[in-house]
Amino acid sequence: GMVQQEPAGAPAMVAAAAAAEVRLSWRRWVVVLLFSSYSLCNAFQWIQYGSINNVFMHFYGVSAFAIDWLSMIYMVTYIPLLFPVAWLLDKRGLRIIALAGSALNALGAWVKLGSLKPYLFPVTILGQVICSVAQVFILGMPSQIASVWFGSHEVSTACSIAVFGNQLGIAVGFLVPPVLVPNVEDVEKLAYHIGIMFFVTAGVATALFILVIIVFKEKPPHPPSRAQALLQSRPTEEYSYVQSILRLLRNVNFLLLTVTYGLNAGCFYSLSTLLNRMVIHHYPGEEVNAGRIGLTIILSGMAGALISGIWLDRTKTYKQTTLVVYIMSLVGMIVYTFTLSLGYLWVVFVTAGLLGFFMTGYLPLGFEFAAELTYPESEGTSSGLLNVSAQIFGIAFTIGQGQIMDHFGTRAGNLLLCSFLFLGTVMTAFIKADLRRQQANLDNEQT
Repeated sequence: GMVQQEPAGAPAMVAAAAAAEVRLSWRRWVVVLLFSSYSLCNAFQWIQYGSINNVFMHFYGVSAFAIDWLSMIYMVTYIPLLFPVAWLLDKRGLRIIALAGSALNALGAWVKLGSLKPYLFPVTILGQVICSVAQVFILGMPSQIASVWFGSHEVSTACSIAVFGNQLGIAVGFLVPPVLVPNVEDVEKLAYHIGIMFFVTAGVATALFILVIIVFKEKPPHPPSRAQALLQSRPTEEYSYVQSILRLLRNVNFLLLTVTYGLNAGCFYSLSTLLNRMVIHHYPGEEVNAGRIGLTIILSGMAGALISGIWLDRTKTYKQTTLVVYIMSLVGMIVYTFTLSLGYLWVVFVTAGLLGFFMTGYLPLGFEFAAELTYPESEGTSSGLLNVSAQIFGIAFTIGQGQIMDHFGTRAGNLLLCSFLFLGTVMTAFIKADLRRQQANLDNEQT
């Protein structure tokens, strides 16, 4: 076992934490729902091109690979920008990050309105790059919001609700674009329909930015849990961001989780980006249903995420739950792979729903397990490292699966994802359940 060094002044910190009044604020629900909403808007903008891939190819006269890059750009910008943004989250707190994320999200949406001519593809790329920068300010926040605002008995549920917004945004991004932008030949008509979609998005994003300015507060007046009281009583000069990252990189259980999380989320990103191409390949002319299948994956995943969040708050069985959900993601992927080409759309709906329930349901589990394994490090940093892993695998899988699909068909591409999910399942079995945040809450209650 590891012997953790107690910092100088630890007894004073514990005393200060014990003396602090622990109380829940009603505003916590407003904060998490507002965050969820602008996260939704940002995720919608990620997938809005991919869900009608063929329509945008025709409108801008570009290749499928160019449209795939509009999705992958979200993954590329995240990797170099994560550390500066996580540092900012640590130093300046939640409010500044919330303002930056919602502002950039609105700005990107307005820039896209300037790309409504076939020769203006570079402008749409610029808008998408701005939205992808906004995403860096969004993805690391769920577990931080949950910890800072919510009590120890509801923190996993709150994290699930915060991750929910992003998932719901992807769902809306699958459902709405095929309905708003029909697959017509006339470029003028297409420009009109795409314009409506871009304009509505920009309006919603701006309204949410204004709400963040008015409503979003840094933290509640009182700490919501003993673990949070302990963190808030720590002197700021004692905390070093670089040391924190080095400690995380020496934490073997966390490193294993980082790789397994990346493999699972990377498979999900690749599947989402290429879904339209897969479905239309086997079921020509079914753009709207391809969007609905995407919606099914996400909605069932949101149910999975909420159920697993509530289950974790009740049982605290982080390792067991994570492993079971991972195994079921693998099973779901195998079933989806072999039923996609059967010729029955309803079968694809059922298997995609099963896959989504576990694969998307796994995402908040990973965040919460990481927060447990790495306490008292910042949740923003640990979830940021998980996201970097997800983006790296997401880019690799999207390019790899796309190329394999072009040369060997959709089944071969999906089998690639199955093999990596199998590897992730085996690695998950080796993670030890070293639940440090639970221990801190227990120790504090005893003190």
